[in-house]
Amino acid sequence: MSKINKVVLAYSGGLDTSAIIPWLKENYDCEVVAFVADVGQGEEELVGIEEKAIASGASACYIADLKEEMVKDYIYPSLKTGAIYEGKYLLGTSMARPIIAKAQVECALEIGADALCHGCTGKGNDQVRFEGAFAALAPQLTVIAPWREWNLRSREALLDYLAERNIPCTASLEKIYSRDANAWHVSTEGGVLENTWNAPNELCWVWTKDPQQAPDVAETVSVLVEKGEVVAVDGEPMTPYNALHYLNSKGAEHGIGRIDIVENRLVGIKSRGCYETPGGTIMMEALRAVEQLVLDKESFEFRQTIGLKASHLIYDGRWFTPLCQSLLAAANTLAQDVTGEVVIQLYKGQATVTQKRSGNSLYSEEFATFGEDDVYDHSHAGGFIRLYSLASRIRALNSQK
Repeated sequence: MSKINKVVLAYSGGLDTSAIIPWLKENYDCEVVAFVADVGQGEEELVGIEEKAIASGASACYIADLKEEMVKDYIYPSLKTGAIYEGKYLLGTSMARPIIAKAQVECALEIGADALCHGCTGKGNDQVRFEGAFAALAPQLTVIAPWREWNLRSREALLDYLAERNIPCTASLEKIYSRDANAWHVSTEGGVLENTWNAPNELCWVWTKDPQQAPDVAETVSVLVEKGEVVAVDGEPMTPYNALHYLNSKGAEHGIGRIDIVENRLVGIKSRGCYETPGGTIMMEALRAVEQLVLDKESFEFRQTIGLKASHLIYDGRWFTPLCQSLLAAANTLAQDVTGEVVIQLYKGQATVTQKRSGNSLYSEEFATFGEDDVYDHSHAGGFIRLYSLASRIRALNSQK
């Protein structure tokens, strides 16, 4: 293997990546540049992060504000497909990884690095997501995955490793849960959740209010959708990120978007997690409501097929593949008529569509009414049914011979 001179590390400021910086310098004798992606994880996660990276041994720390781009170019396209992994998971971590990896690669190419590094464990999905993106975008760069190389196997070992080198670290042994946060969601794993018979406790939820403690009075929000994208909320035009941020605040107050699931990881392990996606849940409900009005039966069925396949591609780290991009393009085409306004009621953990309208609606009150109408001839249905069931009729006649 050729000598590594400069490596760009996807840096979070947590215990793992703080230990990775000195480990890289010792084991690869290279310069380490920390790369931080701001994907909406919260200002408290970013305070002092550059100083922390330098104190750990990084030669520099680059921070990229990716919030607006992530929502516009990754979350909105995914929403158009209707992608929901295994029926419940809105892919919060999965949608953030492609843009982080892409920005990390761009940083590495710009500063002349010859290697990329991440802090993902060998058990999870993220190692595949990062390295799949690296392979698609910069296959010439070497990839280093310390968790697959080093012998540090516990939180205690990592803390001792830093202490021995007099590297400051705010982490402690008290951390119980593993969390990942961005503008779309917060995930919580570990702790009591590792036993599936344990109910989540209050520490498993960090963003949304307990639905039982949520306001006793329902609140409504109006969402304007244009071509499958949320463009205004409560009458105010908003950028994608600002719309999500606004709906996150509304949804979290009413306990919207909590799920507790056991999912199938790509590597074959089942894992349990509590996910909170307040604004995303509201957005998903809004888009699906407009789709109900404007997509015909076969188009809606095809959109569902796209969503199912896209959910696996996004979850499995295949964003930068021709198949994934083809599905996103197909969903975007179907979304050209998905324009309308939706009113959603927020109450005790539920986001319920109560009103919807669209200038492209295929719904006709004249045709759908149970009252008297002048547009539908009931006698026409007999001939339609006879032709529609003709194969079944012939099969039955043959069996009677």
